[in-house]
Amino acid sequence: MWRGIILFLKKPMTIVGIVTAVLFQVIFSSIWMTAYKGVNDRAGNLSVGIVNEDSGLGAKVVESLEAQSAFHLIRLESAEEGMERLNTRELQMLVTIPADFTQKATSLQDKAELKFTVNESNPALIKSIMTSAAGGIAGAVNGQAVQMGTAGLLEQLNAPAELSKTAAAGLGQRVVADIQAVNPVKGMNNQMVPMMLVLASYVGAMIMGMNFEQASMMLRREGMGKWRRLQSRFALNVAAAVLVSLIGTIMLFSLGGQHGHGFLAQWGFQALFVAVFMFVSQMFLVVLGMPGMLFNILLLSVQLVTSGAMVPRELLSGFYGRLGDFLPATYAVQGCMNLLFGGTGTGKASWLLVAIGAAAIAISVAGAAMRKETARQAEASPAAA
Repeated sequence: MWRGIILFLKKPMTIVGIVTAVLFQVIFSSIWMTAYKGVNDRAGNLSVGIVNEDSGLGAKVVESLEAQSAFHLIRLESAEEGMERLNTRELQMLVTIPADFTQKATSLQDKAELKFTVNESNPALIKSIMTSAAGGIAGAVNGQAVQMGTAGLLEQLNAPAELSKTAAAGLGQRVVADIQAVNPVKGMNNQMVPMMLVLASYVGAMIMGMNFEQASMMLRREGMGKWRRLQSRFALNVAAAVLVSLIGTIMLFSLGGQHGHGFLAQWGFQALFVAVFMFVSQMFLVVLGMPGMLFNILLLSVQLVTSGAMVPRELLSGFYGRLGDFLPATYAVQGCMNLLFGGTGTGKASWLLVAIGAAAIAISVAGAAMRKETARQAEASPAAA
């Protein structure tokens, strides 16, 4: 056995395999520990829209929330505007103070409602944070309504002091939270689909690219020119993306995955981002050769963090948030959430993916142009090989 171990260690690929495993640990630990540091302290980066339709207590409620809320509050003119911005993920929650809020908050018979609307077509953490926040906001507003409502009611009734306790008890719960969800996600299995698609697609693209690079090296020794090899790789990327995404979409639909749009829409978008992943991952290999896999490992780790599949991008530090703007997984996740759960902006995400893919192709072409092959390599024939 010891002889076998020594023989293995004498092979360069054995050492490369061990070093690669170590690099995975170093890269993922470094990126994830720094990217997720301070996430809980950035709640102020989350945006909550508020629509006040009440002419009485509503204005005071808005002022109080602006002074006390941990989130970035945005005043909106109408619920329609709020829903539009909620669907584009500019807002994480919409709070609506209805027109009859004051009337019901100061009545013994009725209870006022604060309407909270959460877009579930987001990372699961958004729903958890906003649902918890809705209860806290309703509780704080209820305290204000009790004070104002009790004083107003007693003044109207000209009641004796001994009645105040009874009235206060009746007004103890004047405001309740009505939490509604748009674009609901049906189960944790569906919630994890965007991350699964990104992870499976990019890892698959990495491994395919590595094998394509090895095949390209063999074909170079057999005399195939660099431009012909590059063109062939590009054509194979497109064909493979169509096939891989077809199988992925069939699996998703056959296993009961949630889908808000049809099969063709999901297949088309998945084919687009899988193709872009292939061009991006192979860009490093075309320019740097096999050492480019190191950058693919780095990019895989960064994209899992910055894509918004697990943690809202608003909670990341400025550096990682801006970095994610230039990476394809960000727009793959946005488009997948729109198509699977609901939301708007798939067209914009698609064009940005096209732009990233075009940039990767251009860099690959430039890298191939700068890579010089020796005359012996260029003139080699299959027979000579």
